[in-house]
Amino acid sequence: MKIISINAGSSSLKFSLFNMDDESVIASGLFERIGLEGSCYTIKFHDEKIKEEVPLENHGDAVKILLEKLISLEIIKSLDEINGVGHRLVHGKDKYKESVVITDEVVNDLLEFKAFAPLHNPANVLGINAFREALPNVLMVGVFDTAFHQTMDEVSYLYPVPYSWYQDHGVRKYGFHGTSHRYISEMIQKEVGKKDLKVISCHVGNGGSITAIKDGKCIDTSMGFTPLAGIMMGTRSGDVDPSIITYVMEQEGLNASEVLDELNKKSGLLGLSLKSSDMRDIVAGMEEGDEKCKLAFDKYTRCVTNYIAQYYVLLNGADVIVFTAGLGENSIPFRKRVCENLSSLGIKIDDEKNNVMGEIKKISSDDSSVMVYVIPTDEELMIARDTLSFLKGA
Repeated sequence: MKIISINAGSSSLKFSLFNMDDESVIASGLFERIGLEGSCYTIKFHDEKIKEEVPLENHGDAVKILLEKLISLEIIKSLDEINGVGHRLVHGKDKYKESVVITDEVVNDLLEFKAFAPLHNPANVLGINAFREALPNVLMVGVFDTAFHQTMDEVSYLYPVPYSWYQDHGVRKYGFHGTSHRYISEMIQKEVGKKDLKVISCHVGNGGSITAIKDGKCIDTSMGFTPLAGIMMGTRSGDVDPSIITYVMEQEGLNASEVLDELNKKSGLLGLSLKSSDMRDIVAGMEEGDEKCKLAFDKYTRCVTNYIAQYYVLLNGADVIVFTAGLGENSIPFRKRVCENLSSLGIKIDDEKNNVMGEIKKISSDDSSVMVYVIPTDEELMIARDTLSFLKGA
């Protein structure tokens, strides 16, 4: 059975085609600069990679070329081999608590909720509409980033602001990266061979979030009303005093949107280091004696440490800490520093075991009070699995 996982952005469309008999990736790729000059696509399959510049006026063009190439490159023999399409959907508010078969109601809700994810929800709809037109008889499933976090209780998801803001405007913590955290929760249960686990999942890439999970359910998560909240990230500030926004508006003559743009795109590692949003560059700068890079590294690892410690207390102890996503999976010094910061909790890692990138491995020492793992995330596979579950239930 073959399923395509789709992640549609405002000017991009990322895909992975899975053979769900063994969950192997048959092909994957990216269509870029849709609706812009210099549009192109990249497709990887059978140890081959092709890249070509083509005019892409809209997402429909990208989907048409994608399906044509799957056949012409003999990746599949016909479109009849595609059994389902799973779509990554960013924001379902508190209405969608799990993945759903995509209907007109779901599409309308995505557009209704667009104020909560203005860059993502409309783009998700463009991807859905393009595939619905190209493959009208194929099951479409939506997998929401926010769904996994809907098990939080009111104490976790409400802000201490006027309650009417929540009632009238939906102001609350929603959380993001939910598909990744759910994947990690399921994978660590299999790895440890136990379901009733207290897990602190650290999805740390250019964007990052920490999630407290108990018995497979989200208890709390660091991202909030938007992905700007929580830990410091590559270019995002994470938690800051909201009064900073009005102060900087007055001092710099900026409007609120311009200040938020700087908090989203010019802060975090980039803002403090004055060098880069990439942790590899930060570590290299530290080794060269760059004090700003050292400051950025220390601040970043302390932010992550603080959230892990907070959730350790919330869970009344933890069984496992998992590092995932680009930085969590691949930065040896980052993981080492965070775990050293947590040593007062009896958390220890083995330096030799920690010398790992991009593979499942337990990196804690035998005498550590908490198991520490590295597990590569796979949101595309999670989307395909959800789609398969609906196909089997159909």
